[in-house]
Order: sequence, then C-alpha cells, then structure tokens
Amino acid sequence: MKDIHEELEARRDVARLGGGQRRIDVQHSKGKLTARERVELLLDEGSFEEFDMFVTHRCTDFGMEKQKFPGDGVITGWGTINGRMVYVYSQDFTVFGGSLSETHAQKICKVMDMAMQNGAPVIGINDSGGARIQEGVASLAGYAEVFQRNIMASGVVPQISLIMGPCAGGAVYSPAMTDFIFMVKGSSYMFVTGPDVVKTVTNEVVTAEELGGSATHTKKSSVADGAFENDVVALAECRRLVDFLPLNNREKPPVRPFFDATDRSESSLDTLIPESANTAYDMKELIVKLADEGDFFEIQEEFAKNIITGFIRLEGQTVGVVGNQPMVLAGCLDIDSSRKAARFVRFCDAFEIPILTLVDVPGFLPGTSQEYGGVIKHGAKLLFAYGEATVPKVTVITRKAYGGAYDVMSSKHLRGDFNYAWPTAEIAVMGAKGATEIIHRGDLGDADKIAAHTADYEDRFANPFVAAERGFIDEVILPHSTRTRVSRAFASLRGKKQENPWKKHGNIPL
Repeated sequence: MKDIHEELEARRDVARLGGGQRRIDVQHSKGKLTARERVELLLDEGSFEEFDMFVTHRCTDFGMEKQKFPGDGVITGWGTINGRMVYVYSQDFTVFGGSLSETHAQKICKVMDMAMQNGAPVIGINDSGGARIQEGVASLAGYAEVFQRNIMASGVVPQISLIMGPCAGGAVYSPAMTDFIFMVKGSSYMFVTGPDVVKTVTNEVVTAEELGGSATHTKKSSVADGAFENDVVALAECRRLVDFLPLNNREKPPVRPFFDATDRSESSLDTLIPESANTAYDMKELIVKLADEGDFFEIQEEFAKNIITGFIRLEGQTVGVVGNQPMVLAGCLDIDSSRKAARFVRFCDAFEIPILTLVDVPGFLPGTSQEYGGVIKHGAKLLFAYGEATVPKVTVITRKAYGGAYDVMSSKHLRGDFNYAWPTAEIAVMGAKGATEIIHRGDLGDADKIAAHTADYEDRFANPFVAAERGFIDEVILPHSTRTRVSRAFASLRGKKQENPWKKHGNIPL
C-alpha cells in the first residue's frame, strides 16, 4: 500500500508541474501566472476539487505518442467562491502551448455538463494557441463540442471567460458565447485570424495587440467586458462579479449583509441636475449614491460610454443598472449603446436580476453613419429586450426623455413596474425649440413670437406632469428620496410573477 501511495504522490507531482519547470519559468517571465496558480487565486483556499488530473492525449501521429503530459494542457474541477460552488477550467500554456486536443476538449465538456446538471456557474480561463494541429479534425470536433455546451448553458448558468493569454482562431467563439469576458492588459489577445494571415490576405500590417488586444476589445469591438492590469486583479474582479450573480436561472442572486440605511436621504442629489438643460452631469454619481455602500460593478465601462451598465445592491440584493450618461454624446442612444444595453438587459432577465433604469436621453443620435449602420434595428434590440423582460423593472427619469428614446428606456408602456420622475424631468416628443419651429413654422421670421411659443411649450411639456396626469409616471419624487423609493419599489416586487406567451423563442432584430 505504501508503494501505491508513493506512486500516487509522484504522479501528482508530475501533473502539477504541467510542461515542466523551465516552461513555468517562461510563463512567469511574461508576467503570467500558471494555470494552477490562477485556479488557486480564483477559488476559496483549499476548496478546489480536481477532475482528470492524469488524462493524456491519444494521438500517435507526428511522434506525439512520445510526448505526453498528465492533464493534457487543461486543469478542470470545481470549488467555491465565497462559499458558493463554481466549476472551472484553466488552460495550461506550458503544455503544448495550451492547445486543444480531443481529450482536452472532453475534460472541458465534462465540467460544463456537470455545471448544467448541478446548477453552478462555469468559469473558463483561456490561455491557448488554438487547435492542436497534430490532431487535425479531432481537435476541431472538440471545439464544436464545447461550443454546443456553451449554447445549451446560455441562460441556464452564468458563464464567465477570462482571457489570460492568446485566444485565436476557433478558440474565440467559446468565450464569445459566454456572458462576460475579461482580459488582461498587455498579455491577452483575441482574434479569428492573426497578424500574419491578415498581412498575407489584405496587406495590412498590424500587431497582435492592435488587432486583438484588450484595448481593441474593450473600446472598439465590445467583445470584452473589462480589462485589468494583471492576472491577480482580473481573478479578484471575477470573484467580485460572481458575488453579484445567482448560481443558475432557478435561483435568486445572493443576498449580502448591508450596512447602509434604506431610508438614507441624499441631499446632494437635489442639486445634481444643472440649471441649464444643456449642461452635462455625471450619471455615475447618482448610481454610486443609490447603491449599498456605494458599491458599483460596471460592465463594459470603456465601450459606448453614453450608456452605463453594471450591478449594484439595494438592501443587500443584486440589481442591474442601465443609465444614460449625459457626459458623453449628451446621453443619446446610438448603435453601440443600444447593443450594449440590450445584451445587459437580456442577461439580467435570464437570471432573474431586477433592472433599474436611470433616464436622461434626448433621443437617438442623428446622422448618415447611424442610419447606414442600422440604428433602427440596433435600437430595436434594446426596445425588444426591455419589452420581453419579465423581471422587476423600476425606472427613474431624471431630466430629458424625448421621442422614441423615452419609449425604449423601460417606459411604462414596455411593462415598467414603477416609473418615477424627478421634478426636473422633461417628457415630450422633442425639445421645446425644435417642437416650436415645427408647430409654428409660419412664425419663423418673428424671433419674439418664436421665443414666446418656445416658453409656452416649455411651460406645458418641459415637466413630468403631463405624463403623470395620464398615469405614465407613477409618482414624481424628490431626488434626495430616490434610494428610499427605489428600494421600497423593488422590495414590493420580490414576489412578481409575469409570463410571456408560449413560444419556442422570439426573433430579436439581430
């Protein structure tokens, strides 16, 4: 028995070394942690239970039978984050560059199947050179098996991808189908075709960082939801995100202790809205002042900054927040902001996370680039997402809510549960000046008459009371009381049950 114990420990020691100490040293020299170090940092100390430590590949071509490493380039298993179960896989770049083989894929599929069966999130740590070329179509089949599980798990358990090295070719499509993607600045990149192929086909000369680095995907493409300074920070932020999310679509998000009074009055909000209707202010200030302890986890902070998305807690309960940002493009909706917010709203609805919408929107961004780019269809995505959502929805209009953008931003007509407005809210088809010039076009030559008409229009419509008279606004509330009113609204909606008509699925305007 002693010999077997010794052999077991010896085999484990070999498996823990992955591709060997020399390759581990190279990984560290690049500022990257090893696959095992990442898992240990991500999970609660001592909670990791590993699967398939001794699995090896079955390839016999190109002399591969002489190169076998226990685990075959991916570490899989489960553990806990703040005591809550998650499944994890971590690709090991020290073994064949983290390339995906048939058995490597089978290990990933196994933890994904178990996550679905047992109702827990899946976190994938990607650090791979792509498909293992020596295995040919078997490795491609392995990718497709993983993709199919990503699709089946979508909306059932949260899926999070951490890109901590290269992620190229077919490998990018698994993260693309997960709910959140985080990257590491300077050491991670994603692209379908690399710089060499791009140069061959299009004659473009581009670096890997320019083509698919963290800045590209957080600011331009919107593929990634966030980028962090190093592996340690990325893993810590992933732990923080998991703390906001439910384990699966049949459970509620966790309720955390809170030390912030529900009836906290925030008098500074009474002066948040500037005197001039054309002066910007920071909507994040409102979000932070509403949240328990000012804790706000922002999603896609660097992309489409004219809209803000992320998670806060109210009375210890997770709430998804969508807010127009007057500091950028005056808070207008456009193609990018509509896509960003629609995806976020659909995630919240899939996992029973209530949605708070903070509205200051003068309309959709005009221009040929927007129309040619399909702003109609992209704007309709957000409209569709809000109208389809059955979770509790509370809306606060702080200032402008004009035209179709008023409708889109979780209005009463899209089954908003509580729709509040501040006294500074202006709910109308358009701004007073534009409306006056259309209604009274015959007086355009007379500046005094136009000024009088504009003032009259402002008196009539530049306030929340016309909408309130029709019941489209449930209550006009004072800014300093917003946290109290919103918290009480969500508390009253905890038992909400609403169902859409039976259908296989809708046809969102993609």
